[in-house]
Amino acid sequence: MNDIINGLGRAASYGAVGVVLLVLGIVLVDALTPGKLGRQIWQERNRNAAVLLSSALLGVGGIVFTSIWTTYEEFGKGLLSTAAFGLLCLVMMALAFWVVDIVTPGKLGATLVEDESHPAVWVTASCNIAVAAIVSASIA
Repeated sequence: MNDIINGLGRAASYGAVGVVLLVLGIVLVDALTPGKLGRQIWQERNRNAAVLLSSALLGVGGIVFTSIWTTYEEFGKGLLSTAAFGLLCLVMMALAFWVVDIVTPGKLGATLVEDESHPAVWVTASCNIAVAAIVSASIA
């Protein structure tokens, strides 16, 4: 019974770190794009914004998963590692967004919140997933 209670406590702790990282991912995408992200997705049904946010959340989720899967024997060290690699992923995603914005014509953030579907959103979303994969590989 103690193993189950201990496992539930660890799962809740990792879950809390994961949720905080996901919320930070939402805040990051909201900061990188014009307008309010929630309004863009839920009220205006903007698919570009939804794809971009989804890619960031999937990327962060992949990092948290990999970090937990390969976690250290010491619980505290594993929890700290999960938070650190998750934050690194968010910083790297923001940097990649900035680089893509610099090397492509127009203003990427504005393009991604247009009503009409735009191919740039797929490039940016792919970049998010690629960054997460790279960070995941560095963990394992």
